[in-house]
Amino acid sequence: MPEEVLFESERRQSREDIAEYLRTVAKKLEAGETITLRAASDSVSLEVPPQPTFEVKAEREGTDPNTELSIEFELEWKENEESGESSDLTIE
Repeated sequence: MPEEVLFESERRQSREDIAEYLRTVAKKLEAGETITLRAASDSVSLEVPPQPTFEVKAEREGTDPNTELSIEFELEWKENEESGESSDLTIE
């Protein structure tokens, strides 16, 4: 089945603002609360199961002088499923 984008937002922001967004997500994950993403008139609410799959990826894309670096954090789960795998990932 093809991918369906439920919500997307991309804009340049300060590190401090990004950190605040990530703290909000972390608090909601820890509390088991619904996470609502909202930008203008678009929004989506998601209930993250107790053990989603957590993917962290660092990428380099392009060639000099247009090389772009990125860090991606992704939570993934099957609808109506609450299982997941544990790992020994650390972020320093």
